[in-house]
Amino acid sequence: MSDIETWTADECAAAWQVKTLTFMGYVSRGQAPAPLAERDHRGRRRWNAEEVRNFPRPGPGRSRAGVGQEADALLAEMREVAERIEELRGRQRTLLATGADRDLEIAAMAKALGISRQTAYSWLRDKSPSSS
Repeated sequence: MSDIETWTADECAAAWQVKTLTFMGYVSRGQAPAPLAERDHRGRRRWNAEEVRNFPRPGPGRSRAGVGQEADALLAEMREVAERIEELRGRQRTLLATGADRDLEIAAMAKALGISRQTAYSWLRDKSPSSS
């Protein structure tokens, strides 16, 4: 083999922290680098280690290493939205409880809040005395 660092399928899988069969599945679907044309002295397929390291690994466990500040900013914005959603969900529950205390119809409140009647009934059932 030439002067480049090469890995077996087992070494590639270990680098990506997946099982060898998972790595080979990625290869078969074009989601990993193709093996080198030349095989090692034992006839095993080999991969360019640098290509494997730099290839954007598929799957939920892929590394975020090197995604940069732009991705970090996007993730921070997502967290802010999630926090705001929880705040708004709490406000929906408060409004629902207030409406129930005023004998408004469940169907009308659910529609106004953009939730199902089942969700409204569930929230009202789960309402503790301290939350009203």
